[in-house]
Amino acid sequence: MPRPHVCIALATVLAACAPQGTVPAKSPQGITPSQFVKSDIDRVTEAHQREIFANLKLLTEKLYRRNPRELRKGRAATLDMAVARIFEGEHQWNFAELKGQRGTAAIHLAFRDDYAGDRVLAFSAGLGGMIQSAFRDKTEFFVLDDLDAQNLYNAARNVEIAVWKLSHARDARGELYLLSNEGAGPVPNLSFEREFGKVIASLDIMSKIVADKTNRTVVKVVQSLATAVFLPIK
Repeated sequence: MPRPHVCIALATVLAACAPQGTVPAKSPQGITPSQFVKSDIDRVTEAHQREIFANLKLLTEKLYRRNPRELRKGRAATLDMAVARIFEGEHQWNFAELKGQRGTAAIHLAFRDDYAGDRVLAFSAGLGGMIQSAFRDKTEFFVLDDLDAQNLYNAARNVEIAVWKLSHARDARGELYLLSNEGAGPVPNLSFEREFGKVIASLDIMSKIVADKTNRTVVKVVQSLATAVFLPIK
């Protein structure tokens, strides 16, 4: 069993070297040195973070399938390559096509008439960057790391706003910028709604866990989705 002062020193080194800004990796098999300086909450945080990005990756695949014209606008030759570029690259959630915009600013691009780029990229990378900001741009957590419950709560509300825009925002011709749920037919396809619901639930759970851990109160915000603005993540 490692001594406490050794664990603290190891935690400091590992936290400084932890990768930032990208998608969390799969949980390693077996026991690694980092496991000795992780609390149960750290492991829960990483599990929820991995699940969130697995959901976002699936949603991105679905969006490209529903909106093949956006795939043709991008730099990737295939759907798999387009998704991999978003979720596997060391890009810090910054893409040249997004004009230096990240997070909610990138999401806005997906719903602007004057944006001629890949709207799926803008939407998905914007969500990914915004959520990673709420996780302090970390992809691995240790006992010395602290998250902000308000940021996680705000991220959950921002996902709700983004989903509303996805389902309702229309261009000058009255057409949806991006197709998602399919309401026509005898059985409506609400698979997008279910996956987004999982993302929102995971963020809300993490907000509650962190609030309980830090003994801080989260300020709840009530907005009409039709007029809501994205909440800040500090």
